[in-house]
Amino acid sequence: MPTWQSYLDQHQDQYLKELLDFLRIPSMSALPEHSTDVQHAAKWVVQRLQQAGLEAVQILPHTGPPVVYGQWLHAPDRPTVLIYGHFDTQPADPLALWSHPPFEPTVQDGRVYARGASDDKGNMLVPILAVEAMLKSTGSLPVNLKVLFEGEEEVGSPHLAACIAAHQQLLACDLALSADGGQAGEDQPSLGIGLRGMCALQIDVSGANSDLHSGLYGGVLQNPITALVHILDSMRKADGSIAVAGFYDDVEQLSAADRALLSAVPFDAASYMATLGVPALVGEPGYTPLERLWARPTLEINGIWGGFQGEGIKTVIPNHAHAKLSFRLVANQDPDHIIQAVTDHIHAHTPPGINVQLQPELARGRPYLMPADHWGNQSAAKVLHRIYGKQPLYTRSGGSIPACTILHSALGVYTVGFAFGLDDEQFHAPNEFFRLSSFRRGQVAYCELLQELAGRSA
Repeated sequence: MPTWQSYLDQHQDQYLKELLDFLRIPSMSALPEHSTDVQHAAKWVVQRLQQAGLEAVQILPHTGPPVVYGQWLHAPDRPTVLIYGHFDTQPADPLALWSHPPFEPTVQDGRVYARGASDDKGNMLVPILAVEAMLKSTGSLPVNLKVLFEGEEEVGSPHLAACIAAHQQLLACDLALSADGGQAGEDQPSLGIGLRGMCALQIDVSGANSDLHSGLYGGVLQNPITALVHILDSMRKADGSIAVAGFYDDVEQLSAADRALLSAVPFDAASYMATLGVPALVGEPGYTPLERLWARPTLEINGIWGGFQGEGIKTVIPNHAHAKLSFRLVANQDPDHIIQAVTDHIHAHTPPGINVQLQPELARGRPYLMPADHWGNQSAAKVLHRIYGKQPLYTRSGGSIPACTILHSALGVYTVGFAFGLDDEQFHAPNEFFRLSSFRRGQVAYCELLQELAGRSA
């Protein structure tokens, strides 16, 4: 009987072909016209889990987009591990900036280019292949295993909490692993112990019941764009901090130990600025760039529009203006509290003569922070050290994965970030890619981690 190592070696060509097939499915969860593609991707995952040898594979009944479950529970007195990932993708726009069609995957220079290659189809396929290699080569797994793959992470997982609550007993486990995320570098492993939460809203400002001649009406009517700019400007102080009352009330302050972990992560400000093409870094005073990126909350204007957009000049007072705002949150902040604080601030700073309507997004994610010395991290650190030859850095992410906080709240378990994407892989942008070296290395790492976790009794 082959070992799992030899099984992986023998099946890499097949695994690459399957990854390309998976990437051809345009499962963009933000676009309603692609809901059938999200369903198609879920069915693809069901088939692949069954092929790998998992049992009770199913699309869980609930009211939202598909959530796929599977299990292998034949390791008595061993821990139960749940692996999480997602098979939906970001939209592919702007298409003109792609070197290749986003859903016609291209292999070039050891990379697979396609939407979803790194975030998250390539990464979520990795543990499935590792599990298959162990089951096909040895007939068993060293731990009890459950998998949970969802189809709406890229829109904030609005239905996932209810789904997990409805299937709480089925999903019970001792530890979760996230196949969504990445490493610090090709040769530098890392363990992500924190994620920012998120909430968002749209501001709609309206004035008169139609656009008006700026000469005939200017000077006596409020301009909605001017009012919107005033509202937005009032939300931030000159030093870069946020001026919304109560915004920082619940923020967990960084301890000396927290700062020591973050300071161990290399950060070259000059290289960072050069890569992004910006002349300076900004933000709250008193914090390093990584602290501001990973452990401080933010308020960002994601879009703003209104008035005449064509060539030349059209001398009107527009009758409406709009902006989209998002807020990244850190440990102990409550998205509902932040939305209320921002709502109160906007109403308090709305000039007379206009109407303001707010549209908060229903999808909200709480921030996530786990202890660096948690036993799951300790096991993962041993594996990463063996594979990379270096101790992992302990990092956080400015992004959000709602599942981590949902699993902790509903099941009482922490989630170890164990994925192999890299920050330069253009996820959410044109020309997204995933390194084949990471694809292969991740399969080995998952096999070794499941073996390492078996040493802990249930």
